[in-house]
Amino acid sequence: MQMNKPRSLVTDKDFTKQEILTIFDRAKKVKAEVKSGKFVPYLANKTLGMIFEKSSTRTRVSFEVGMYQLGGTALFLSSKDIQLGRGETIEDTARVLSRYLDIIMARTFEHSKVEDLAKHGNIPIINGLTDLLHPCQALTDYYTAYEKGKKLEGLNFVYLGDGNNMAHSLMLTGAILGCNVVICSPKGMDPDAAVVKDAKALASKSGGSVNVIEDPREACKNADVIYTDVWASMGQEADFHAKEKILRPYQVNKALFSLAKKDAFFMHCLPAHRGEEVTTDVIDGPNSVIFDEAENRLHVQKSIILFLMGK
Repeated sequence: MQMNKPRSLVTDKDFTKQEILTIFDRAKKVKAEVKSGKFVPYLANKTLGMIFEKSSTRTRVSFEVGMYQLGGTALFLSSKDIQLGRGETIEDTARVLSRYLDIIMARTFEHSKVEDLAKHGNIPIINGLTDLLHPCQALTDYYTAYEKGKKLEGLNFVYLGDGNNMAHSLMLTGAILGCNVVICSPKGMDPDAAVVKDAKALASKSGGSVNVIEDPREACKNADVIYTDVWASMGQEADFHAKEKILRPYQVNKALFSLAKKDAFFMHCLPAHRGEEVTTDVIDGPNSVIFDEAENRLHVQKSIILFLMGK
């Protein structure tokens, strides 16, 4: 029987509110260290394995650079290098890699693959994105608001668009933190009902709220943050034209954004398609914090790694 199973970040529910705030405080610290030119080899001689079924600019670069800044090494494993569940079972892959590596980040299609890595491996596993969830990005988004002085409890956080993995993680993490999260999606593109149920239960404990609505104008009223994502996620590009007609009213433009608070932030997980899910005057406007978000992926993920490795 396996004892002392290490902590992992498989779903947004794996961290408590206090743990998230601890991770945020550590992210602030490691970010300040880098900015001041201080190098602290927290993870000297440690190796992060990065499993990629889906390619990504931000995920690969932020994790790889992050491990370097922590004094460790990152090993890139593409779908050509490792075939999860094909050629070798996920169970065996997890057990073998646990003998070689100290921690794994996996970016996969099926969420079950990350779950199985965590179940059968004996090192921490970080969900770098699945078709169901994107916890590292959601933690980064709320950290960015926190860093910029927004109070998280009662924060009005609005997501416009397809009820996808990004919507799911924003709901769950926001609910844990006590935010008021609104997911605004057209009928037929609603977020997963089980995730909504989980998020509402978490919100009832934290004093926050989670609502799923269809009216974009109603959603944006009094928002502290307005967030969107591409209309066709990676691997779903063939659906773009059908989705475009349905999602056009959900485009974040100046008219919609004007309904939010004057000091509201615009956020996007990137990559963005200007003129589709968001107009140029919003994404490149004074309220946009998209590049701060992108940078903060680096520092929040470093903090997650340190937390999971007990450093």
